[in-house]
Amino acid sequence: MGKKDLKFVDLFAGCGGLSLGLEQAGFVPVFVNELNDDARGTYILNRVDRHEWLAEPGFHSSDVKGMVLDKKYLPALGKRLRDTFGIEHGELDLVVGGPPCQGFSGIGHRRSYSVEREQLSSNHLYQDMAAIIHRLRPRAFLFENVRGLLNSRWTSTGVKGEIWRDVLGTYRAIPGYTVAAQLVFAKDYGVPQNRPRILLVGIRNDVGNGLLREGADEEAVARGYLPHPSPGLAPDLIDVLGDLVDPDHVNGGVTASYPLPAWTPIQKYFRMPSTGGRPLGEGAPVTEHQYSKHSPAVIAKFEAMHRTGGIVPERFKTRKFAQRLLPPRWGPAGPTITATSLPDDYVHFEQPRTLTVREWARLQMFPDWYQFAGKRTTGGIKRAGNPRQGIFEREAPKYTQIGNAVPVGLARAVGAHLSRILKR
Repeated sequence: MGKKDLKFVDLFAGCGGLSLGLEQAGFVPVFVNELNDDARGTYILNRVDRHEWLAEPGFHSSDVKGMVLDKKYLPALGKRLRDTFGIEHGELDLVVGGPPCQGFSGIGHRRSYSVEREQLSSNHLYQDMAAIIHRLRPRAFLFENVRGLLNSRWTSTGVKGEIWRDVLGTYRAIPGYTVAAQLVFAKDYGVPQNRPRILLVGIRNDVGNGLLREGADEEAVARGYLPHPSPGLAPDLIDVLGDLVDPDHVNGGVTASYPLPAWTPIQKYFRMPSTGGRPLGEGAPVTEHQYSKHSPAVIAKFEAMHRTGGIVPERFKTRKFAQRLLPPRWGPAGPTITATSLPDDYVHFEQPRTLTVREWARLQMFPDWYQFAGKRTTGGIKRAGNPRQGIFEREAPKYTQIGNAVPVGLARAVGAHLSRILKR
């Protein structure tokens, strides 16, 4: 790591989608926080060969709230950053984070059992992130979350949008920073899914003075805090996943090597080794390409959906959420899907099955060298918890880790933009 490299801290890092995009834009992670062991394991697993310090306990943490409540923790972290990287107080380039959003998203709250959002302790972690920013004084910070945050209420009798007003007010109150926020769509930044995210950027006044335009705080793109979108760049699914289609795949089996060569630029990006060189060719090993074992009735349903163009025949309909058939090409509107934590949401555009972990990861633009720790999937209370019974711990299997991540392509675009601001 050189002196000119931009250095950042990632809070609530998950499996590392936001970090990976920032790294692709020239940033280097110097500290990571993630509560879930498997997600944190994924993050470190994919970086320890080039950022060896992340394996040391002093450069990762499992609990943001503990970092804030322990009066000695943040001063000790500042000393470690200074002693190891030469980062003096106020010289850290960026702090980023996306506090857990299950209580803000409609699906997440519904699947978390219905308690008031005010009662979910995870819904107040944005305050802890603000406290860390206040202490570390980075040159910039980035907060990201789900669209549902904009209209959420603390209680059933609360005012629509009150949570967002509290979040925005908290970050505006950090002395010495100016903030701007905006709802953006990942598809407008070359990502093969719609995926709306609310992004809030804070720039320290001595950094942004004269570089950013005046205006309403919410107009982050117009004011220069976020990059302009480029609609129409999102690749079609057949161009993203076509080289993974194995005509000899077995229900419940595994495809362990690339069944086809890469023929599109995005496929070549996915198959590029982490160390560089040439994209992996046909027959080279591929990981995480294991198929769910569907029952004959489910396969028949998926085959019928292929014949009808996605319509579920009446005899296959259930009261539960019905899957959508993925289109091989989006059409003029571009991507219309958002990858969630559930692998059953979508049916493959060509084969009667749901997507594999590797295909799910490609929707979020993780390259194929990226590996995931933990279980492949899980369900029920293990994934959702039960706040009514005081069970807040959630498992994060591979599909959930990927579904919760910030799309790598969106993070790269934002990172490249912030890099230009910080280097000016």
